[in-house]
Amino acid sequence: MGKDTFELGGQQWPKVTWWKMKGMRFVYLTLWAAMITSATNGYDGSLMNGLEAMDSWNESYNHPTGSTLGLLAASMSIGSMLSIPVVPYVADIMGRRAGVVIGCVIMLFGVAMVSIGYKIALFVVGRIILGFGLGIAQECSPLLVTELVHPQHRAIYSTIYNSLWYVGSLIGACVALGTNHIHGSAWSWRVPCLLQGIPSICQLIFIWTVPESPRWLISKGRLEQAKKVLAYVHAQGDEDDALVNVEFEEIQQTIQLEKQFEGNSWAEFWSTPGNRHRSIILISIGFFSQWSGNGIVSYFLPQVLKLIGITNSNTVLTINLILSAVNVVSATGICFWVDYFGRRKLFLTSSISMLLCYVAMTIALARFSIESNDASARTVLVFIFIYYIAYNIGFSGMLVSYSSEILPYRLRAKGLTIMFFCVDLSLWFNQYVNPIALQDIEWKYYIVYCVFLVFEIFVVWKYYIETKEIPLEEIVKMFDGDRAILGGAAATDKANQLIADNAGNVGGDSEKAITTQVELHS
Repeated sequence: MGKDTFELGGQQWPKVTWWKMKGMRFVYLTLWAAMITSATNGYDGSLMNGLEAMDSWNESYNHPTGSTLGLLAASMSIGSMLSIPVVPYVADIMGRRAGVVIGCVIMLFGVAMVSIGYKIALFVVGRIILGFGLGIAQECSPLLVTELVHPQHRAIYSTIYNSLWYVGSLIGACVALGTNHIHGSAWSWRVPCLLQGIPSICQLIFIWTVPESPRWLISKGRLEQAKKVLAYVHAQGDEDDALVNVEFEEIQQTIQLEKQFEGNSWAEFWSTPGNRHRSIILISIGFFSQWSGNGIVSYFLPQVLKLIGITNSNTVLTINLILSAVNVVSATGICFWVDYFGRRKLFLTSSISMLLCYVAMTIALARFSIESNDASARTVLVFIFIYYIAYNIGFSGMLVSYSSEILPYRLRAKGLTIMFFCVDLSLWFNQYVNPIALQDIEWKYYIVYCVFLVFEIFVVWKYYIETKEIPLEEIVKMFDGDRAILGGAAATDKANQLIADNAGNVGGDSEKAITTQVELHS
């Protein structure tokens, strides 16, 4: 493939410059209204680290430790898991934008409860409600981004989405460091909690500037509106543009064929070899995103730093701030290289590098427990930073983008739900178990993650396939081969055969056959 072209429908198309195209420029500049959902999630991770380091918060909640601290942190993941039964139906029935709105409204109720008082029960219930709303919004937002942007830009924008987790984390770290200087007042921890609602308020106002997913519109039979969206975003409003027509035909025919000949029930995920392969990736990437060792530092940095003798709250908050800044740069920077290096190479590089970092940290922590020297402490600190750069190479941005693109439209919302359920389940385990393990067995807990990372490398090598520069609808061929359902100019033999068979139906099915044929080629 040439550097100045991309492939779609079996043809080569010239690459575009987004800021020179009016509709694309406007949508891309307002797309942040969908993408900051990830930042809201990241703010929470940094918020919990900040609260744990604040004397005022610890005094308000009677210095929680062990299982109590784990429950306070894990309650948000519990809320996200409770949203699982409704999330895919909200996304598929009400639409991607409506899902973001519903999630934001619920999150605002949670923010209010968390910020009200000193009761642990109220804090926990508020975070459960917050997690429930986030569970809805965090699935609908990446679906909207992935299904709306130009084929040339899918990898960058869908990968940037989850990388914005660190932007929220950086803001949370800055806020916590600043409000920690409000001495003798509960506002030092209330203010960071209240500010968690600002992204949701912004989304409620500005999400309406972002068009609805053309794929969702097509699935609801709103073909004229879907084509207008595609033309506006991808071709400056020209509905006769050749690329728009190829895209529209491929999306429309594929969705129509999926509706008629494929199911979208939960059982589909283990009904065929291709879907079982997808399920292995979705489940594993969900757990790997949190069980690669990042869960210790993301939510319990003060406990980790205590292992190497760092307990001053301002020092802890400063390290948290610097780490967040490094993560923003490394996570967003790699997004622009996803299509250059490819997904599989980045996942493998990330997993292997994380293992090496964890081995180094484990050795340094073991030595510090014996000698308590500054060299071992500095080694742990350095490798915490290197580890996160390694993690960001693969699992920061591509967690959502890779999970979205390997799924056909009919299964995309449910598939992301499976992935996010595994994320929430692993988060719940981490947030509840990690503080207990760090308190009881200290540095030896790191050995568990060293072993798990070896398993992770094997799974990535065995099952993660390359989707580099493959159009969204056409990725099905990588999993389903000759069985893939794909319409348009790049239609598979199976799809063409289904169309031909349908057109040849007679008798009681003739009217249905004619109707479908007209829909497929309209």
